[in-house]
Amino acid sequence: MDNIYFLILVALGILAIADLVVGVSNDAVNFLNSAIGSKAISFKTIMIVASVGIACGAIFSSGLMEVARKGIFNPGEFYFDEIMFIFMAVMITDILLLDFFNTIGMPTSTTVSIVFNLLGAAVAMAILKIANVNGSFSDIVHYINTDKAIEIIIGILSSVVIAFSIGAFVQWVSRVLLSYQFQRKANWVGAVFAGIALSAISYFILLKGIKGTPFADQTYGFIGGVTIKDYLETEVYKVGFINFAFWAILSFVLIQFAKVNIYKVIIGVGTFALALAFAGNDLVNFIGVPIAAWQSYIAWSGSGVDASEFSMGILANTVETPTLLLFLSGMIMVATLWMSKKARYVADTEINLSREGEAKEKFQPNFLSRGLVRFSINLSTWASSIVPNSLQNKINKRFEKPTLNLSKEKVLQLPAFDMIRASVNLMVAGILISIATSYKLPLSTTYVTFMVAMGTSLADRAWGAESAVYRVAGVLNVIAGWFSTAIIAFIASGVVLSLINFGKGAAIAMLLFAAVLLLVRNYISYNKKSKEIKVEDRLRRAESSSIQGVIEETATNIANVVKRSNKIYSNSINGLAKQALDSLKKNKKQGNKLALEIEDLREHTFYFIKNLEEAHIGASNFYINIMGYLTDMSQSLEYIGKVSYNHVQNNHKKLKYNQIKELKEIDHKLEEIFNSTQKAFEEKSFEQIGAILDSKQELYDLVSQKIDIQVSRTRTEESSPKNTTLYFSLLLETRDLITAMMNLLEQYYREHDSTVQPATIEKK
Repeated sequence: MDNIYFLILVALGILAIADLVVGVSNDAVNFLNSAIGSKAISFKTIMIVASVGIACGAIFSSGLMEVARKGIFNPGEFYFDEIMFIFMAVMITDILLLDFFNTIGMPTSTTVSIVFNLLGAAVAMAILKIANVNGSFSDIVHYINTDKAIEIIIGILSSVVIAFSIGAFVQWVSRVLLSYQFQRKANWVGAVFAGIALSAISYFILLKGIKGTPFADQTYGFIGGVTIKDYLETEVYKVGFINFAFWAILSFVLIQFAKVNIYKVIIGVGTFALALAFAGNDLVNFIGVPIAAWQSYIAWSGSGVDASEFSMGILANTVETPTLLLFLSGMIMVATLWMSKKARYVADTEINLSREGEAKEKFQPNFLSRGLVRFSINLSTWASSIVPNSLQNKINKRFEKPTLNLSKEKVLQLPAFDMIRASVNLMVAGILISIATSYKLPLSTTYVTFMVAMGTSLADRAWGAESAVYRVAGVLNVIAGWFSTAIIAFIASGVVLSLINFGKGAAIAMLLFAAVLLLVRNYISYNKKSKEIKVEDRLRRAESSSIQGVIEETATNIANVVKRSNKIYSNSINGLAKQALDSLKKNKKQGNKLALEIEDLREHTFYFIKNLEEAHIGASNFYINIMGYLTDMSQSLEYIGKVSYNHVQNNHKKLKYNQIKELKEIDHKLEEIFNSTQKAFEEKSFEQIGAILDSKQELYDLVSQKIDIQVSRTRTEESSPKNTTLYFSLLLETRDLITAMMNLLEQYYREHDSTVQPATIEKK
């Protein structure tokens, strides 16, 4: 039986490596986003700076390991075997939970995950112990370090409000003082801003770095005979002033004589600081539990006491974590940072939510986001009514952004925000996290960095009337994910602990096997999802300035839509014939995907028209018309896919043999038309369209014939209202689909002129 604890220790070591990988994939967004979003520094440089920061932060993170040892529960109330089961339950649950959020691209908090996993497992074990002795469940307070747990939880939750508020305030002040024309300001202005930012960042880098070294507790005569740690903590204003003076003077010299862009320096130093703070603050989330388990095992193995009788009060003592382990953990984190694909996937969520102007909106508005936006607008209107117009005008001028007439695609290629906002993001987040770390309070880096970014976005007026409901909905979704992380972690770890406690070694083996299977499944699913969208399947935006140019440019899009329409329609009919629910579900998603892509093209209409000259205004009418026809086609296909899936999902009666036969007849005829159309547009042989249009009436007559047959069938033999409704719906939507496609083809056939050379917008 004793061997089981050694095997648990080995398993925890392997799980620690896995947790480092999934944890960094989730949290890389915290220190990379500002630098990546502003595009101030090359990606390679960002990664190098962040890697150095992580390595340094990992080495100086020993103090926070106490959270995993005694921060959540009272170790003296548990025996060695119970502690090992708690730690195993925590690690299994933590890895699976973080990997799930990584896979869906949602940033969550590794701190919240580990804290609530520890709390859930400890509570579950305490309940089991109390139940075994028929004790009172009110005694649970003796097992849980309620004061520390409440302190940690309050610190985490309050960080949301504090980070958002401070981020918004600092960004508003910075923008009012510097505006969007900050590069044109006098050199001393940039030097003062850099002095404030760099002194604040460097002070907390220094404070945190010194605390992790042997020099921290030594006294020195030149600072009045006190320790460096105490001097930094007590002489804040003196150190702060000297720090500011040094950085401000250095910044002025760099700007004035070396012509250095000081804002890039701030972003570089800030990225280093935030990476350092992340590693120092969050390393406990990944290796704190396995290290505590290792230290527990060493203490128990030399005691000669039975595992079920050895009290774990030893964990209440302060024990330093070996520097070698911290260094190795840091190297794994650095390697993950460079190799993880999921890290960039998670990062996209935050960057798009904080982006200036247009973005690929990932979230849909809900009643709460609409309500909050409406309330904010009313509040802003009221505030405007009491502020003098002259002051309003002065402030508004500071927020005026440079105007660029670019396509949506080119807008998305620009930096998501400028270097002022990136600097504020890094400065505020780094300071807040470092303060919490210095007090050994595991503040959530995800909460802080995300809410700071959202606060600065709001203050910077990045959330306009066009995007506010989407951005607020995104923020609410992310916050909801954080709360769900806490709830899921607490419940899941409690359940896993209960299974381990009852099943012992067999349960651990099965749970580890299940965890590996789930991780592999998520990995395969993520890779498959990443490869699903091929380049040739994406719809491309037109940039031509003439009708003939638009015809040429959009031909590939039309061929693409027709090919996918053919597949979606055929899959709907075949799925109904076979009652294939999975196939119909996938087909429904494909219909929705096509509709969303066409909707994205319609949103491009604004930029397309803006780029046109007066002489080419006819191209806009053509573009608008074809977008309308494509939308009609996608809506019909979307509806056909939806009603087909719902019919089978609700276990309604199958369509009759004759009904399926008639639908297949229409499908075969449509397939011929789709294939001919696809070929004509792929080859750009628009003269072939005439022959396709000649078959229009034949198609209409075929569908009308089937409608008449079904009317007769309904009057005499049909007994299923659901079947009748479905069949008529399919026929009517098919007719609408044909109408939209024929209108589209007529538009191209009528407007195409092979004698005219297509004109295009000059690429800048």
